Amino acid sequence: MKKVLIITYYWPPAGGPGVQRWLKFVKYLPDFKIEPIVYCPDNPNYPIIDSSLVSDVSSDLTVLKTPIREPYKWAQLFSKSKTSNLSKGLISDHKKQSILEKLLLFIRGNFFIPDARTSWVRPSVSFLSDYITTHQIDTIITTGPPHSLHLIGLQLKQKHALKWVADFRDPWTQIGYHKKLKLSSFAQKKHKKLEASVLQTADELLVTSHKTKTLFLELTNTPISVLTNGFDFEINDKIILDSKFTLSHIGSLLEGRNPSILWTVLSDLIKESEDFAAAFQLNLIGSVSKEVMGAICSFGLESYVCNTGYIPHSDVLESQKKTQLLLLIEEDSKETEYIIPGKLFEYMASKRPIIAIGPQASDIEKILNQTQAGTYFRYDEGAALRTLLLQHFEAYKLQKLNVDSIGLEAYSRKSLTQQLAQKLLN
Repeated sequence: MKKVLIITYYWPPAGGPGVQRWLKFVKYLPDFKIEPIVYCPDNPNYPIIDSSLVSDVSSDLTVLKTPIREPYKWAQLFSKSKTSNLSKGLISDHKKQSILEKLLLFIRGNFFIPDARTSWVRPSVSFLSDYITTHQIDTIITTGPPHSLHLIGLQLKQKHALKWVADFRDPWTQIGYHKKLKLSSFAQKKHKKLEASVLQTADELLVTSHKTKTLFLELTNTPISVLTNGFDFEINDKIILDSKFTLSHIGSLLEGRNPSILWTVLSDLIKESEDFAAAFQLNLIGSVSKEVMGAICSFGLESYVCNTGYIPHSDVLESQKKTQLLLLIEEDSKETEYIIPGKLFEYMASKRPIIAIGPQASDIEKILNQTQAGTYFRYDEGAALRTLLLQHFEAYKLQKLNVDSIGLEAYSRKSLTQQLAQKLLN
């Protein structure tokens, strides 16, 4: 068995999307003659906890841990809610920020580069250098964000003769919240310099979308492979569906993910049709910003909303399998064109029709078209969105609201892990 050291910040009991990718890769790598060894923090300040994910960790897995000092813990003394939102990437509009929030953003952006976990780099390099030598590790993987973990890989690469794969779940300086960090020109240059060093020094880069690959091809000659996220459960068409005409969104709804075209269409349909009003329910599962809830209320939709907040991932899977429709929303910005949310693949495997709203150009639309799993709308396509919702509602009334998707198995976690293993064994 080939040993591969995986350096990650997120690991169970961490919840949310950041932990899923490598938790699942690690789960299946032994099936392809690779022994994963995981390195993660001993005392992290995870913004979301989901203990149900611990069951996916094999008792045979070697997990290495060292302590981490996180400034978010100290910042919570001033404002627990604002610090929690910042650690989740929930950054409100500049005009609505308090003086304290502006100060926290300035400190985060200019004193913790590339992110608030940067103090973990030096002790990790020291600890892992000894481990790599003692256990003859010749391949390491770093995954970010947080992108400070790539600096661990960068320094280990400089000290040891090993293969380094840098995995980018999201871009670095092009990620949506980067421009909101109130960066000085010095901080911005430092981010760019560190990003260039990582992209040019790694032996191979992994990205989760073709748009991100296109972006990075302009910055480096390092080989880049697209390895999307996926799903890890059995596809089952025989599910008892909600009796209501449910439209369910899973995950965080940040201020930028606030499509007025959807709220307008839903409000109009409710006013125009008693049948629609009696049947409709909007399920929001995950963190929802006050701006989004404010917009929903302004359209008179509050009585149609079931807002459950964050629930364990196992419960999420059950909820999305029985909903009538699944809703995916991405911010209408250039930065989000590079993002394919991990939930897309679990949505597809749930075999419920997907309604996606996002920016002008996105890999999400291509995947939905290829798999015939749903329909993609831009922020100016309200009329088409209304037409589709009415079509789905008529099918729902006839108990014929289904989706005939194809090619989903290519996005199973085990299939994706096989692709990863082939790269690591070459």
